[in-house]
Amino acid sequence: MSVAEADYGLKIFSLSSNQELAGKIASSMGVPLGQISVSHFSDGEIKIAIEESIRGDNVYIIQSTSDPVNDNLMELLIMIDACRRASAKTINIVIPYFGYARQDRKAQPREPITAKLVARMIENAGATRILALDLHAAQIQGFFEVPVDHLYGAPLLAEYFLNNEKYTDSDVVVVSPDHGGVTRARKLAEFLKAPIAIIDKRRPKANVAEVMNIVGNVEGRHAIIIDDMIDTAGTITLAAKAIKDAGALSVVACCTHPVLSGPAIQRLDDSVLDEVIVSDSIFLSEDKKIDKIKQVTVSELIAEAIVRIHENRSVSPLFNEKFKGVHHEIDRIGE
Repeated sequence: MSVAEADYGLKIFSLSSNQELAGKIASSMGVPLGQISVSHFSDGEIKIAIEESIRGDNVYIIQSTSDPVNDNLMELLIMIDACRRASAKTINIVIPYFGYARQDRKAQPREPITAKLVARMIENAGATRILALDLHAAQIQGFFEVPVDHLYGAPLLAEYFLNNEKYTDSDVVVVSPDHGGVTRARKLAEFLKAPIAIIDKRRPKANVAEVMNIVGNVEGRHAIIIDDMIDTAGTITLAAKAIKDAGALSVVACCTHPVLSGPAIQRLDDSVLDEVIVSDSIFLSEDKKIDKIKQVTVSELIAEAIVRIHENRSVSPLFNEKFKGVHHEIDRIGE
């Protein structure tokens, strides 16, 4: 894929959270990243300067609101405001990982709904479209009043397994680590033509999970646990142990968003998991690149989506054309 630069009216900018992914996206499109400088005042305030004209251009800003979440979110809001004041035609926000998404409803009295709050902040700053990857909950799309294109990472993860004979010539079961992830597990299972199982667990408090039992048969099978994110890895590692104890031949985990905070790396390294397959939606520092972790890139998927959005073409068919015949899905709203 290549995009003509002259008179195209498309500018791509990368903020601080995942410049490696942004570079891959721009390279796939055949366009350079826009010139900006991000610095800080002595008290920590963020200062952004756009170092080229964007008047009348369709601007795409790539930023995951991952750790440090608050800094990356504030950086994004400031960049949106700068683009609006610089007379950009459209301001399209590419969010490979959308932070603050786990509080998407009031589960307890007097709780905030931070996913809605952040959506309103981004929108009020001046964003005209959102391109997101694997939102924690599908209803977050409805928290925005601007168009949202929602991409799924499951097809990319499926492609990894379909290219591995171990998972194409053997008995495989796809496992959801909780009831809320059944839809995600079913999609991966459809790609792999495999049955699903569900971990029934109780969570006493945030970031603490207790596995109770397994619904479905994992004995004598290669188990693939899928989730949208791995944070502290408590859920995944407990689920893996329960699956292994139930007679699974092997256990691997996969997710779109490798948050990997706190004790996650140590837990994964010490676990019974053979592999952990993740995307590059979140930048991984060198200390997190352990042997068990394998990355697949979402750059081509996002790059193709950007081109189609910019050219006012349908985004849905891009998967069939791009990824070796594996059927991919995309949700679109606001059009």
